[in-house]
Amino acid sequence: MKNLLALLCLLASACASSTKVEAIEPPPLEEPFRVLILGDSISIGYTPHVRRMLAGRAVVVRPTNAKGGAANCQGTNFGVQHVDEWLALEGGAWDVIHFNFGLHDLKRVQPDTGKNSLEPTDPHQADPARYEEQLRTITDACAATGARLVFATTTPVPAGGVRPHRDPQDPVTYNAVARRVMEEKGVPVNDLFTFAAERLEGIQRPVDVHFTKEGSALLADRVVAALLDVAGLP
Repeated sequence: MKNLLALLCLLASACASSTKVEAIEPPPLEEPFRVLILGDSISIGYTPHVRRMLAGRAVVVRPTNAKGGAANCQGTNFGVQHVDEWLALEGGAWDVIHFNFGLHDLKRVQPDTGKNSLEPTDPHQADPARYEEQLRTITDACAATGARLVFATTTPVPAGGVRPHRDPQDPVTYNAVARRVMEEKGVPVNDLFTFAAERLEGIQRPVDVHFTKEGSALLADRVVAALLDVAGLP
């Protein structure tokens, strides 16, 4: 009887192991693949470089304003209101969406008007809890398109009193929230924060969240690498 039970256990174990489904890597995308970039003025700075570097390999699109220039996607307050129209740009059908929100969310605004503020005691445009809720909504909308997603961490805020006020520690706080959301949803993260922080004085304008032309080009290198990685291409 003991031998029979042992045999049955072995058979059950073998059957169980044979029914395990291993994760299957998605196939490489066909070129040219379609890319949508969503983000604030930092992404406006690197998008032209990304287009140039992926010329012939990808169609790179971002929202535009009424004059045909690059539109600022701002923070999640603005993002939740406009993400559906952005996803429908040029017929949609995106293969990859590279997106970021955070730098506007963490800036300080006047509590009565919502306008930009220089006061560190004024509230964030979207506090971490609201940021998380709205980022989840935006991520879900992007995922519903069937595109492969990449989230870019918010780049550093330098010390010295940027205008409007942003606390240099806040990108760390907001990026931690974003990482948690992306991990839960299985979205890879392009860590532009760490990349920029390691060489900030050489690529960022003094007392300014924006980057030099050379800095934007270096950020574009990281964006292109992330896009090709998620596309499964060399």
